[in-house]
Amino acid sequence: MKVHIHADLGHSPSKVFLKEFNMAFANGDIKFLLNSITDDISWTIIGDKKIDGKAEFEAALKEISNGKVAELTLDKIITHGRDAAACGLIVMENGRRYAFSDFYEFRNTNGDRVKSIISHMTNVT
Repeated sequence: MKVHIHADLGHSPSKVFLKEFNMAFANGDIKFLLNSITDDISWTIIGDKKIDGKAEFEAALKEISNGKVAELTLDKIITHGRDAAACGLIVMENGRRYAFSDFYEFRNTNGDRVKSIISHMTNVT
């Protein structure tokens, strides 16, 4: 998988964590993702569904892991306290392209576990 990071990570551990989180998502690294969330995770995929709890999160990851990501571009990663956002582009091996914007809430200001995610994804031609 090709990875392009346009986001300025600076010296922010939370930004580095979100870069790794997004890379794990693109690589289908379910173990890393499960170790990076709280047990009461809430994931809202706008226009699709809401996922509550670690078991539902894991099931959703397994469901979507059948597609291989060829390229991940992270354009922006913004963090402030317990809140964060990341946006970019995912290109699948079949050529489909998806622009995404994800909004995160961490369990605390350390930014080491994700408590909630709101995802916006659009198919780009």
